[in-house]
Amino acid sequence: MESKKGSLTTLCHLEQDGKWLMMHRIKKEHDVNRDKWIGVGGHAEAYESPEDCLLREVEEETGLRLTSYRFRGLVTFVLLGEETQYMCLYTADRWEGKMAETCREGVLEWVEKERVPSLNLWVGDLVFFRLLQLDYPFFSLKLTYDKDELAECVLDGRPLDVGRFLKGEESF
Repeated sequence: MESKKGSLTTLCHLEQDGKWLMMHRIKKEHDVNRDKWIGVGGHAEAYESPEDCLLREVEEETGLRLTSYRFRGLVTFVLLGEETQYMCLYTADRWEGKMAETCREGVLEWVEKERVPSLNLWVGDLVFFRLLQLDYPFFSLKLTYDKDELAECVLDGRPLDVGRFLKGEESF
């Protein structure tokens, strides 16, 4: 299989009153995340650090300027036959500004944390939401997808049984 280079992305979940700010990706036609619910973020531009990208993307998509955020983990997305993406995952609990009324990427909605797993998410997103829920220390998560199917999940260099982990049966 031909090797592909990687790209850097960021993803942020803003947290407020027991809710996560989620984006329902329904506006772009040829979108790998079409119809999925994700956080806000995107691809780093030339010369941007992960934090530069985080701050720019959150403001572009939400109108909000983050004043308190935390780098939670590095997620390596391996999409078989595609470019590998290295995603810096953040959470934020303070910001300034007024929420934008519209977003060109999708529809923004505050969702109760307990309801998030029932949304149309990537399976790997369920894993990192559980890690966030457990307040797991900084982590490295590798998610290998074959089309829409999660083929492999590796947490901090060790294979993770996703089904058992999501049920709370997998220990660290």
